[in-house]
Amino acid sequence: MELVIKSKLKDAVKGLRVSSELAEALNKKVEAMLKEAAERAKANHRGTVMPQDL
Repeated sequence: MELVIKSKLKDAVKGLRVSSELAEALNKKVEAMLKEAAERAKANHRGTVMPQDL
């Protein structure tokens, strides 16, 4: 699942080049963070993932 918008990465790191592997690596980190956040929400008996779950 692609969660990171590749075209926006350059905007985020103005003045630097962006490696072709950056989007994939960042996507994996975001997926892991969301998985952990979902588990925390479930552990707290909620059906909504909230900022504090991160």
